Amino acid sequence: MATLDELMGLPGAMAAFEFRGSGELVDQRIAYPDRITETTLDLLAHMCVANMSIATMQTRGWEKMTAMKGFYPIQEFTLVGFDWSVVVSGFHREQLKSQGKSSLPPFIGVVLSNEKADYEAAFAMLER
Repeated sequence: MATLDELMGLPGAMAAFEFRGSGELVDQRIAYPDRITETTLDLLAHMCVANMSIATMQTRGWEKMTAMKGFYPIQEFTLVGFDWSVVVSGFHREQLKSQGKSSLPPFIGVVLSNEKADYEAAFAMLER
């Protein structure tokens, strides 16, 4: 699993953070504290949890309604904004859940400047 310090090495990385399934911020690294604060990351973590919950509801419903498979579980997602975007992963959490583990690692995410963002590199690092 990628570390916050490794994520900060990605092109355009502005911040990296870990959060619980409840949205509580666990840890963070911030490259530009004048643009992103711990309060901003806390709000972003809660927003990510809400979006993952909605996406999970939609994918489960889609699979049941269409009999198409492969949409659930939600393991990662990207939220694209005007100036910066966030890439969030629960990839390792889902792997451990499927193995029946009860102790799960936090979600991990990285905030990227859209000008320099390399989404493929971010996902590759988060999936290691």
